[in-house]
Amino acid sequence: MSTAQSGMAQSGIERADIAFEVNGAAVSVSVPPVRRLSQVLRDELRLTGTKVGCDAGDCGACTVLVDGNPVCACLMPAASVVGASVTTVEGLANGRLSALQASFLEHGAAQCGICTPGLLVAATALLERNPTPSEAETQDALGGVLCRCTGYRKIIAAVMDAARCESPTDGAAPHPPTGTFSPYRDGEKGRAPTAAIPLSPSLRGDGKGEGQRQPPRFDGNLDLRLPKAGRAVGASPIRLDGVPKVTGDEKFGGDSFPADALAVLVVRSPHYHARFNFGDLDAWAKVRPGIAGVFTARDIPGKNCFGVIGPFADQPALAEGFVRLRGEAVALVAGEREAILDLDLTDFPITWTELPHLLQPGEAKAEGAALIHSHRPANLLTSGYVERGDPEGALAAAAATVSGAIETSFVEHAYIEPEAGYAYMDGDTLVVVACTQAPYMDRDDTAKVLGLPVEKVRIVPTATGGGFGSKLDVSLQPLIGLVAMKTGRPAALAYTRNESMMSTTKRHPAEMKATIGADAEGRVIGMVFEGDFNTGAYASWGPTVANRVPVHASGPYLTPNYRATGYAIHTNGPIAGAFRGFGVPQATIMQETLYDELAGKLGIDRLDFRLKNCLRDGCETVTGQRLESGVGIGECLEKLQPHWARALSEAEAFNESHGASKRGVGIASCWYGCGNTSLPNPSTIKVGISASGEVVLHQGAVDIGQGSNTVIAQICADALGLPLDRFKLKSADTAITPDAGKTSASRQTFVTGKAAEKAGRALREKILRFANVSEHATIVLDGASISICEGDAVRRIDLAALKVDGDGLVFVAEETYDPPTLPLDAKGQGKPYAVYGYGAQIAELEVDLKLGTVRLIKITAAHDVGKAINPLLVEGQIEGGIAQGIGMALMEEYIPGRTENLHDYLIPTIGDVPPVEHILVEVPDPEGPFGAKGLGEHVLIPTAPAILNAIRHATGVLVTKVPATPSRILAAIREKEARR
Repeated sequence: MSTAQSGMAQSGIERADIAFEVNGAAVSVSVPPVRRLSQVLRDELRLTGTKVGCDAGDCGACTVLVDGNPVCACLMPAASVVGASVTTVEGLANGRLSALQASFLEHGAAQCGICTPGLLVAATALLERNPTPSEAETQDALGGVLCRCTGYRKIIAAVMDAARCESPTDGAAPHPPTGTFSPYRDGEKGRAPTAAIPLSPSLRGDGKGEGQRQPPRFDGNLDLRLPKAGRAVGASPIRLDGVPKVTGDEKFGGDSFPADALAVLVVRSPHYHARFNFGDLDAWAKVRPGIAGVFTARDIPGKNCFGVIGPFADQPALAEGFVRLRGEAVALVAGEREAILDLDLTDFPITWTELPHLLQPGEAKAEGAALIHSHRPANLLTSGYVERGDPEGALAAAAATVSGAIETSFVEHAYIEPEAGYAYMDGDTLVVVACTQAPYMDRDDTAKVLGLPVEKVRIVPTATGGGFGSKLDVSLQPLIGLVAMKTGRPAALAYTRNESMMSTTKRHPAEMKATIGADAEGRVIGMVFEGDFNTGAYASWGPTVANRVPVHASGPYLTPNYRATGYAIHTNGPIAGAFRGFGVPQATIMQETLYDELAGKLGIDRLDFRLKNCLRDGCETVTGQRLESGVGIGECLEKLQPHWARALSEAEAFNESHGASKRGVGIASCWYGCGNTSLPNPSTIKVGISASGEVVLHQGAVDIGQGSNTVIAQICADALGLPLDRFKLKSADTAITPDAGKTSASRQTFVTGKAAEKAGRALREKILRFANVSEHATIVLDGASISICEGDAVRRIDLAALKVDGDGLVFVAEETYDPPTLPLDAKGQGKPYAVYGYGAQIAELEVDLKLGTVRLIKITAAHDVGKAINPLLVEGQIEGGIAQGIGMALMEEYIPGRTENLHDYLIPTIGDVPPVEHILVEVPDPEGPFGAKGLGEHVLIPTAPAILNAIRHATGVLVTKVPATPSRILAAIREKEARR
């Protein structure tokens, strides 16, 4: 529960018996007639497959069928379903996966899975009335359901292919999977998510790693085969956590609240900057039945300060006496669920005194500006700096130079799952079960705030319905932990959409300027970059952004003379934190738009200009790091050449015959260092063989939709030399899984994957040594025994006869990997990353010159992933990143107080993402597991600058305030015309 939820107070409303049918069964509930159907389904009937992302009908995650028609359950009062038939996602399988659910799995149409139930229900209604829909019909039917992960393209394909998944004999949907499948949880309260790697999902294609896949064909059974030993890497099995996502069994942060949990409301500041005083809180609570207590900063037993980067930690869990931003938490109200639903906070005893506030970096760093933190002069959190050569001298000697300035906006993560979780005391240990990207960081900060030893805090991540960086920061963990500690009762909290958007982190707005120069042959010889990044009221990931941007602002190009500075400036605005790229997407817009302008000034084709300047093996970066091998940007650009020529030709032909709209083609590149910048970045993986013959993988990397549960298991399987179907996953839980680090910075496939590779090889070596055979032997698991085969010799080991450890394992290995990096010196010279990923994208679009609207036609994306561990998941990451890049370029602009819901804050819908053509480039990096590089951040970085360059190609104008909304495009066109 949260502040905004008090708005649906139902005080004084009588209950009524509401009888209807759900998934074919008659039910009756006693609730107020105006209670939302979504609440009835989730809270009364425990059908938590129906998700709640907004409570306003904006996201569509709660879509159910009422008498066969799709509706938003959050908008329908319970009284409206009396006598009706309701179908939720749990009713689609009816004991076996439907063809549609199976098609979602085959196409990789479910990533984090939070929107999947709504999409499946809406698509089911479509297929009932139209078994073979077109793409346009599919988009129309699913247009009311938002997805933030997939980019929609695989969803469209899955729906359109579903009809072909039916049995050729009787049309029956696939039978339920057999084997060891259980829906993700093992039933023990607080126990880690344990997914048997069960269902033996099917291979796509031939399993040789080429990623050539055929459309799904089902004969009534889901193919249960997994890659054989040594064949997992490069194959695309159905994701190992996929089935619960399509059945509704997956448990996200708000899906498993204990029945006896206290509900928690957060009282938040309505002001950007203010002092406050409480009245008599005890007296206020005493006269309100069902209220268990009110808690403020005075109740916090530890250090009331947290932050993701220890030396910069500055944020209180509950503010003390004054607030620095709108939405800051000041108090908690805990009570019985019904009491909290009925609670009206308008008379909560708090008095506010509003203070002057600063929202723009320019005013915050101005001389004499009030300090937001007294120990940070000029409101400067920190700065990053990289200098190489003589940039001013190079620019003065350049044959051509270009300069420009770009401003970007706050961007909201807009994951469909708002923050949610519950906490309880297990003896003297606090257990927090919640969505997160960083369980060990959560544990450490929660322990610090609540005054507990770290070993007395256990974080159990639920499935996480999208994160993209914002769920790296602590949010509700210490709040529900405080209530659980103080009351001895479980405490549950689910943020509303408004509360989530108001209080959590955003992408940093940037005000950037740069100058780039080239010689007469078109080779870049110098660049100067400077950027102010609005980090908001608290530090969060501001230091990371300030330091990562100067390293990357050159783009993946040889730049011998260079200086770049990034400043993180405090304001009273929203906290800006991590968001898929840590500031690099903003800097790339600046650099790539100038590259287009410079190419034009030199009379060089824009793609050829990039090829002439891109990094190659043996080049040195702007930090002086020599890249000996694995540099794939040249190959990415070369792969795009025929697509570039075609797109330019088609645009020219179109423009010759059209006057009201013009077609444009844009290109942009990216590079991105995987993992922390010049800092330790370890991951640890444990894998063992149980006495019963299972391979147990203790895998603590949180899967937020990107597929780490599957990819890391694939890596470990091939390193160990055993098939994927023998693996059992022990997912992230600070009590039972080693620390695999945070899910951020495109590090999990590379860093945790490398740890998994090392652990798999170490376990293999232990088994071979035990059998006294060479490394050329093969290992075969046969029930509760292992057969070791070398030549004609076979040795069988009876696992049940061996001694087991505390985890029930008879053979076990645990390995850690920390990428080899070096610190940056005072001029930013050093080795900040061990591995870089590369990519380039072409955007094709049309601009209506009278309306300023943009219609995307196609995105062509070439990305160097080193080795595609799972090509299907790679494609899904590319499409999802592109969709977020489209939003950043064209529509997404978070404005505090104005765009704090998914109606006013626009993210791409299913109709906004054009066809995407993927070109997977595999230039292996010797440091990565099987040559793999990270991908998650990279795929978003080139999209926005490619789109902006395409708009300029179409119109002749560059929009310098992003997003490029129709009004800004029209203003730029008019300004250009006025200068004629």
